[in-house]
Amino acid sequence: MLGIRQKLILGFGGLFLLVGGIGLLTMTKISVLGRSIDVILRENYKSVIACQSMKEALERIDSGVLFSFMGRPDESRRLVDDNRKVFASALDKELNNITLSGEGETAGKIPALYAAYAESIAAVVDASRPLEERRALYLDDLYPRFLELKSLAQQILDLNQANMVEANDRARAQAATAHRQLLLVILAAAAVALIYSLSIRRWILWPIRRLTVFADEARRGNLDLVLQPKGRDEIGRLAEAFNDMAEGLRRLRRQDRLEIQRTRRATEEVFKALPTPIAVLDLDGRVELATDPADRLFGLKPGADARALGEGWLNGLIDRALAENRPAEPKVRGEDFLQRFDGLRERLFHPVVLPLSTGGGPEEPSGLAVLLLDVTDLHEQLELKRSVVATVSHQLKTPLTALRMSLHMLLDESLGDLNPKQAELALAARDESERLVRIVNDLLDIDRIESGRAQMTFRPTDPVSLIRDAADRHFSEAKDRGIALAASAPPDLPRVLADRSRIALVFDNLLSNAFRYTEAGGSIHIEAESDPAGVRFRVRDTGRGISPEYLDKIFSPFFRAPGQDPASGVGLGLAIVRETIRHHGGEVGVESEPGQGTLFWFTLPKTGGEADGPKVEEVRP
Repeated sequence: MLGIRQKLILGFGGLFLLVGGIGLLTMTKISVLGRSIDVILRENYKSVIACQSMKEALERIDSGVLFSFMGRPDESRRLVDDNRKVFASALDKELNNITLSGEGETAGKIPALYAAYAESIAAVVDASRPLEERRALYLDDLYPRFLELKSLAQQILDLNQANMVEANDRARAQAATAHRQLLLVILAAAAVALIYSLSIRRWILWPIRRLTVFADEARRGNLDLVLQPKGRDEIGRLAEAFNDMAEGLRRLRRQDRLEIQRTRRATEEVFKALPTPIAVLDLDGRVELATDPADRLFGLKPGADARALGEGWLNGLIDRALAENRPAEPKVRGEDFLQRFDGLRERLFHPVVLPLSTGGGPEEPSGLAVLLLDVTDLHEQLELKRSVVATVSHQLKTPLTALRMSLHMLLDESLGDLNPKQAELALAARDESERLVRIVNDLLDIDRIESGRAQMTFRPTDPVSLIRDAADRHFSEAKDRGIALAASAPPDLPRVLADRSRIALVFDNLLSNAFRYTEAGGSIHIEAESDPAGVRFRVRDTGRGISPEYLDKIFSPFFRAPGQDPASGVGLGLAIVRETIRHHGGEVGVESEPGQGTLFWFTLPKTGGEADGPKVEEVRP
């Protein structure tokens, strides 16, 4: 039996022979037609052009002769001389292109007749002869020869034109014959190609289609189909290979199902025993796996619809995780702890929803994992720390007030004069007490913010006025330090929702930090620009910058980078900035390189309206 290779060679070989035959016949016919056309162009056309040139030259010579009768000898001489050269050239071409019978005899008469004609021209245009004699010579001798020469040229022209017509008719007949022959050959080739294409469908396409249907069914999971091979060619052997593959896949599927069922049962049992509330959801929000705490405390039992539990926090986190394809958790950590009672004990949980994918790349999620992190112990530790800090701070405030008052009274010398050494010690004590008061106030402030007891009044506020007020408050300090302070903002910023006094404190902390690390001659720039979530504010300085290893710790309470002035504080200013901005629903960050300055930025949510403040491109104090 012929294989696919032999069938293709047989079919395409026949088509190749047909195409070659058509090409050879076409080239032969084109060559014949080319020779016929070449005869017309090469032989007859040259003679026709030469005869036309001779006739036109004779007409112009005759016109030149007539000009001599009109008293215009110069123009007569020019016409006669120029066209005699043209006539001689055309006559020479004709005599060298004799191709037809009778053409040579006719052309052979022209030279002698033209010589006599030329002699008569010289006599007729001779101005020394009487005019009447010249006219008589023209009418009796020159003009008859002129007509005879034109007649001979016309005879040669007619002879060549007639031959051109005959050659054209022969070429047309040859073209028609070639057209019929090529049409017959093409029709034969089309018939052979049609037969071959029908055979190809039966030999190759139909078996391949059956294989494609089988592959589609296998892709859908239907491995119970069996192909019936047609013949022993390559496709028949491929069908047998498909049958063997399907049998192997059926065997492997049975084994995989047993292993999956065993693994799933083991996973479910281990998963249930985990102490952390965890649930695995499909993309529709239905629970596939869940630990016992997730079922007991949150109702996330296998088979339940998580979206139908009425937990708004869960639906929001699921939607955000699917939309962003990344872990989703409450935007302000610590404000959305979930409270549940496990027996008699109150427990707090921080929810996180993770998108799950089957691969390692950034592909579309195939499910979701809900993690409820137990933060009860952490929350209790934070509350204990806040309580201790608040208690100590409150306890320190009263003696500090008495100490400050005593120091002020001593320095006022209302209780007696101080010697220089005593005054110096009193001043140092006053400065340290003021520093201690600032630290206590910062501790109390951050405790109030973190515990939610800080009183904040959010109102629509013009961002331009915020940066202008901040620049105005610190302009004198900048001038004293020799630092250039500037503020700028575009004119179309939206209004933001903010507590004006708290944001003023944010700017004060950021600008104090910038002044502390910017040398004289440097600059500080306060900026504002539109942001997708609202307005982004920036405080940029040209100070010494921050090392990269400290950037992720800069907003932590009590963190102070090595090398700072011990009198610069205890590291609470930036922590207060972060907590204040978070309670406003914004974000805060820092960008810095050593020796290149530092950029602190924060965002505030917009209210949706236009700013009511002045519309200026740049605000300077």
